[in-house]
Amino acid sequence: MSEKTIRFSEEDIRPEKWMDRQREAYNRDMAWLLERENRFVHVPCPACAADNTTEKYLKHGFHYVECANCGTLYTNPRPDQALLHEFYARAENYKYWNDVIFPASEEARRESIFKPRAERTAELCKRYGVSGGTMLEVGAGFGTFCVEMKKLNLFDRIFAVEPTPDLAQSCRDRGLEVIESPIEKVDLDLGEVDVIASYETIEHLFDPRGFIADCGKRLRANGLLLLTCPNGRGFDVATLGEHSGTIDGEHLNYFNPDSLALAVNELGFETLEALTPGRLDAELVHKKILSGEFILERQPFLQEILVDRWEELGATFQDFLAENRLSSHLWLVARKIG
Repeated sequence: MSEKTIRFSEEDIRPEKWMDRQREAYNRDMAWLLERENRFVHVPCPACAADNTTEKYLKHGFHYVECANCGTLYTNPRPDQALLHEFYARAENYKYWNDVIFPASEEARRESIFKPRAERTAELCKRYGVSGGTMLEVGAGFGTFCVEMKKLNLFDRIFAVEPTPDLAQSCRDRGLEVIESPIEKVDLDLGEVDVIASYETIEHLFDPRGFIADCGKRLRANGLLLLTCPNGRGFDVATLGEHSGTIDGEHLNYFNPDSLALAVNELGFETLEALTPGRLDAELVHKKILSGEFILERQPFLQEILVDRWEELGATFQDFLAENRLSSHLWLVARKIG
């Protein structure tokens, strides 16, 4: 079954019984960051490098602005590069995910996220004539995706690139080849990597354009770059705004299909595909409405789909979002030029 048709719920991958402690850890991490707000810096747009924005949200002390040029949503000002490295090395939230939530939900995540993700990755690589050689996953987390990719026997070597110490150790414990560093410090022969995949990572980075450029330096000519991240124009984010759980202090960058393509195209790549195969947008908005955290005012169409006829129309509506680049989960596939 492809990722496009798989059905799962938020409870499958984020069991509510574990989430109170996760939220407490997250809040402590955010408080730690905001205590160091004097180290926040102003940045241009992470997609197009323009510096013309409008204020969108102020949430939990973080300012979210929208680029007037390409529509990218991003935090500005934001923690500087050194502060972010300190943050991820000590973050309680990530340690809790690694120690508790990932192990507790791993089988559900494997079946609903990582196995389909590996299958989609393999399909894309085959579609664009890439097999064998070396693959890097940047931001490998708990290592489940790399394990699933190894089972497909598509590449000679797969490296898990993971700078967070606890997560890097989890990858080693799974028998993976691990590079415990950010991509810019990866010491492999430049231009010898066939595929770089980075899933749910670029939204956390201080300098996404620098990251894309660093990936380009390590890819061979015609090598593939596969990225996933939140879609700032997707249904969940566009509908809920600052009430969306995707809008949080750890996510610095919210690209959209056009702006992420613009960024990679300016940095030596050709965009091959941009798609949004997300599965949870409608459910996330549905739950916010039912909990009273979000009120549908004068929106009878959404009221009918997301509340009155939810059991009948919810899944079909999610399929519509996914098929029309309207989901809040964005995939982009690009090829290095030259």
